[in-house]
Amino acid sequence: MSEVLLWVVGILAAAVGVAVSIALHEVGHLLPAKRFGVKVTQYMVGFGPTLWSRRRGETEYGVKAVPLGGYIRMVGMFPPGPDGRLRASSTGRWALMAEEARQASAVEVEPGEEHRAFYRQAVWKRLLVMFGGPLVNLVLALVLTAVAVSAIGRPGYVPTLSAVSQCVLPATSTATTCTDADPAAPGAAAGLRPGDEVVEFDGAPVRDWESLSAAIRERGGQAVDLVVLRDGQRVPLTVTPVLTQRAVLDARGEPTGQTREVGFLGVSPSIAVVRTDLTEVPAVVGQQVGQVAGIVLRLPQRLYDVAQAAFGSAPRDPDGPIGVVGIGRLAGELNAQPAVIPGDELAERTSRLVSLLAGLNVALFVFNMVPLLPFDGGHIAGGLWEVVKKGVFRLRRRPDPGPVDVAKAMPVAYGVSILLVGMSVLLLYADIVRPVTLDR
Repeated sequence: MSEVLLWVVGILAAAVGVAVSIALHEVGHLLPAKRFGVKVTQYMVGFGPTLWSRRRGETEYGVKAVPLGGYIRMVGMFPPGPDGRLRASSTGRWALMAEEARQASAVEVEPGEEHRAFYRQAVWKRLLVMFGGPLVNLVLALVLTAVAVSAIGRPGYVPTLSAVSQCVLPATSTATTCTDADPAAPGAAAGLRPGDEVVEFDGAPVRDWESLSAAIRERGGQAVDLVVLRDGQRVPLTVTPVLTQRAVLDARGEPTGQTREVGFLGVSPSIAVVRTDLTEVPAVVGQQVGQVAGIVLRLPQRLYDVAQAAFGSAPRDPDGPIGVVGIGRLAGELNAQPAVIPGDELAERTSRLVSLLAGLNVALFVFNMVPLLPFDGGHIAGGLWEVVKKGVFRLRRRPDPGPVDVAKAMPVAYGVSILLVGMSVLLLYADIVRPVTLDR
């Protein structure tokens, strides 16, 4: 298959995956809303002009022209103002925004269906409806990650030795061969051979190359017993890693230019398909959630860095925010990259794309949990505040204060929406003129 065709397949797979993720996110809102009797008039994937729609019962299902999100329209999203009024208690600009939101919400509620308004539902029902969408994305992230790293697996280092060095060369050396003046490498001196699989180190079972490498680096100058599998037989050996200066690597495994004294054995791992245990998948997704949350918390600084790269000469941070164009480009590039392990191209490319879609669902989960309107988290925060408020009133033996007036947050929602549009435009421009690539 040609590289161009692989690019196209990757982009199409990413586009379909994003659309399905958004559609299922809205299903996460739709199903509990209908289950609790809330009237849902629209279920739409995308924004802007409607490309296709069909009405079933009281709900119109459709697809819109701009595939950058989706929504369901539930009647009665906002409660009336104080004392049941729709009229604002003030003529200020912010109060008028809240009044307009209340009026638009009230118009949708038909006579005799007041009980089906969203705001009239119990708080726990409203919370479940609003959390349903992000929850679907979190579940998708878990399932897709499990498929990518557990069912298919990814290329990784394994503790089967691909090479055994014959000598110890300084970290700053550019030599590729040993001389009589170079000290012998401890691995070769102990009898290790290419093809040996290290199964025990210092009495502990070896599960992966990362833990073995860390143990070797920590045992410099100490005699250590290890066991290898060689031709199906367990072979016990004793090695003494030497202390030597090695390069310090950053989080992406690249040299930082610094060195430190660590244990060195003089062996190299092999590359094979590595499958992560299913029990470790939640931790993998949890780490991704933390990383995306960190980006969101530092979003102003991250967007400033994107602008510096887009309009200046600063490099684009590969771990920073990325737009839909950049996602498509990365998907195409991932799919076009040659397989690390020959003969398993389809599985490897599938694992890459599935991992990318899992990461996108993590991002959808985190962003939708931001406790501001128009995100789902804004409604969730309003519901949680209502729980606290009603609890305080109950303790003070005061009358039920009623639902929290989320409409008062509409000015914030408009402001956040404007910022989101600006962010989308910036990322679109940056993804075109200074895209994130896999070449590092």
